[in-house]
Amino acid sequence: MAEVVTFEQVVHRGCGLDVHKQTVVGTIDGVGLKKETREFGTTTRSLTELKEWLEQAGITHVVMESTGVYWKPVYHVLEPSGMTVWIVNARHVKYVPGHTCTERSGVRQISATVNGFVSCCWQDY
Repeated sequence: MAEVVTFEQVVHRGCGLDVHKQTVVGTIDGVGLKKETREFGTTTRSLTELKEWLEQAGITHVVMESTGVYWKPVYHVLEPSGMTVWIVNARHVKYVPGHTCTERSGVRQISATVNGFVSCCWQDY
């Protein structure tokens, strides 16, 4: 039986996004939340629905990988909302302790975020 690894939660409510050309898959988790995953399109309307879902859940931190350019429209919709939006190095997220390589990156990202394993590699100041 595999040993379960647990860590102190640093971010109380976070979201990991797996961003593709035509879809964005978000996984939320945190204090008072049941881990939930939803899929959205990449149109402005769909990204606005994503933002509203995150706001309703009280998400404070959003993490997505910096692979490709598909993260840019997502960032520009979410960032003005006041959430902390991090663009992280995919290599840092890939090796989060306690997760398998078969999990979607959004699931690994949310675990890495709430437990303080990743840091922002780009932020628009």
